[in-house]
Amino acid sequence: MKWVSPTKLGGVGAGGEAKPLLFKSKLKWVGLFGLVLSAFSLFTHFLLARYSVGATVSEYKSSITIFSWRPIFENANSPSPPGLYRRLWAPVKHLESLNPYANPRANYVAPPPQTDRFIFVRIRGGFHEIRNSICDVVVVARLLNATLVIPEIQSTTSSKGISTEFKSFAYLYSEDQFMTALVGDIRVVKTLPKDLKGARRKKEIPSFKVPSSASPYFYLHHVLPVLKKHAVVELVVPDGGCLQALLPPQLEEYQRLRCRVAFHALKFREEVQELASRILYRLRSSGRPFIAYDPGMTRDALAYNGCAELFQDVHTELIQHKRAWMIKRGIVKGNLTVDSAEQRVRGLCPLMPEEIGILLRAYGYSWDTIIYVSGGEVFGGQKKLIPLHAMFENVVDRTSLSMVWELDKMYGREANLVDKPKTSPPLKVEKKPDAWKNSGLRPRPLPPPPARFKYPYNIEGWWGWVAESDNEPESTVMELRTNAHKLLWEAIDYTICVEADAFVPGFDRDGRGNPNFASLVMGHRLYQAASLKTFRIDRKVMAKVLDEIRDHLYQVNGTWIASVRRHLRRNIVDGLTEELTRSKPLSFLSFPVAECSCSGGSQPGAVPANTSAPLSQPPLRKVLASIAKCPSWMDRNATSNPRDKESDEVDDVYKDDPDSPDAAVLFRQVGDSNEGSGVEMSNKEETQMDDQEELEGGER
Repeated sequence: MKWVSPTKLGGVGAGGEAKPLLFKSKLKWVGLFGLVLSAFSLFTHFLLARYSVGATVSEYKSSITIFSWRPIFENANSPSPPGLYRRLWAPVKHLESLNPYANPRANYVAPPPQTDRFIFVRIRGGFHEIRNSICDVVVVARLLNATLVIPEIQSTTSSKGISTEFKSFAYLYSEDQFMTALVGDIRVVKTLPKDLKGARRKKEIPSFKVPSSASPYFYLHHVLPVLKKHAVVELVVPDGGCLQALLPPQLEEYQRLRCRVAFHALKFREEVQELASRILYRLRSSGRPFIAYDPGMTRDALAYNGCAELFQDVHTELIQHKRAWMIKRGIVKGNLTVDSAEQRVRGLCPLMPEEIGILLRAYGYSWDTIIYVSGGEVFGGQKKLIPLHAMFENVVDRTSLSMVWELDKMYGREANLVDKPKTSPPLKVEKKPDAWKNSGLRPRPLPPPPARFKYPYNIEGWWGWVAESDNEPESTVMELRTNAHKLLWEAIDYTICVEADAFVPGFDRDGRGNPNFASLVMGHRLYQAASLKTFRIDRKVMAKVLDEIRDHLYQVNGTWIASVRRHLRRNIVDGLTEELTRSKPLSFLSFPVAECSCSGGSQPGAVPANTSAPLSQPPLRKVLASIAKCPSWMDRNATSNPRDKESDEVDDVYKDDPDSPDAAVLFRQVGDSNEGSGVEMSNKEETQMDDQEELEGGER
């Protein structure tokens, strides 16, 4: 082969010098520039498509950057008719006069600057149990005239694998805000003195495992003598709530102290508040109101009430296993097997997300209503929410409204933990003798196949132990860390539910029959803004109403829709009686009226002498009659929301509602056009329905 000089390939210039090979390198640069330009063009089109749906870019020009984020909701700018808006979102006029007022009244003195008695508290349980317990221990410290050491939350200690940046209490709440807000009530310190701290490490200080709902007598006659003798006691609160909910009339100031703790002193730490505020901003960015829905479907609550048959497959077995565990420890008194259908009819089981969706659609909420699903755990998984997603387009939760890095920032710097997989040991296969092989020619059955080893992928998962053992395995460090994360998730959900334009609880009981997360939310809303829409559904009534159309859930008639609307509207106020008589004796924070409220006006229904049908029930009427007048320095207009100002027209009359659905279009397919979807109810028929509801005692 003949060798050719490179200079001959490139050509020779006039001076005899070889030409540089620039042609091929230019092609490379041109190609690279084209790729960069194409990528930039695609990225620009993506941003324009992302931020132009639902609102103009100029509307968000102050907040849009490459790194910003906002949700996209269907029909974000579609306005609602005034009559429909009043029915769905307007404040409840009967409760507009209630204002929050938890300040001390007469005969309440400040605590002494120095005390030689200390109370150290360890709290176990979930979010609502922790919140109830903290409020109770503050009251106990005031009752015993002792200094309270900031409580230790057992599920947020460093041994649970959480970040070491936060102490136990500070993982969830702000210590500085807690101490500052209670300066006029009790003395709070972060740690015990050195001598007492050493005695605690040596377990030399007396300890009390406080029973649930203990009376003031227990603390004054059992704990106080020991406290005087040893200068410090340790209280272990295992079940949430260490003081009875209803205190004697002479201790009414202690009830207001509970409100100051729950609604003013207990503020979530900065990172949690920041993320909750971001999610609230993203929910309201479209300018539309939204519903917060708490399913209340936890494994403990379902097991306690015997609702296993509402689920299928392994979930039923898990619920039954938990119920057996409760029966063994005396938490539940009853049989292992319970008729779940009967429990549901009695109102002791939560309403399924599908049923909640049907009720909301029947009430008049359109398919594009924004619904925020709260709760750290929805037992049964996301498949239980599929029917709700099918009926409403904009169903969101904290995961769809936040970024992964935002959640990681809230968790703090956590060490990487690698848990050993939960696998069962290989099965030992006994070798059978070979005598049967040499037994000669005779008919014989085939030998059984040898036992096969169960590979880890067959049994791994949070439910895999059910098929292998009768005992639930101990929690791994990763599971303990997740339990701590659930407290932060519920803190975010709690903030959003309190601020929501409407709140719908699916269930209001926990795994011990006490008021749960949803009950605390309803109590906080009743204290902070009592007139906000809160649907207090009577599950016993709604279970029967839903059973009437069980065979044709999505083909209902106007009479059924009217009955659902009448019940939901009436129970917005009438449901307060159920909370007063059933929830308040178990948890004061679920109904802080009338101790922590005052009356700021004489509107219809606000003064007992002018009560109407919804307020005529004796227990509720008596409570409202005991509400004191707000002091003169409280300006009612400052506490009301300007967007809630409506005309003097009664709020449940919606004559100008052209979108009231008929049975044929009540549950139309999500995303269908509003035009040509069916025959809608006329304004005249809607008005007649409302008049009939007025005669039957609907909300006025």
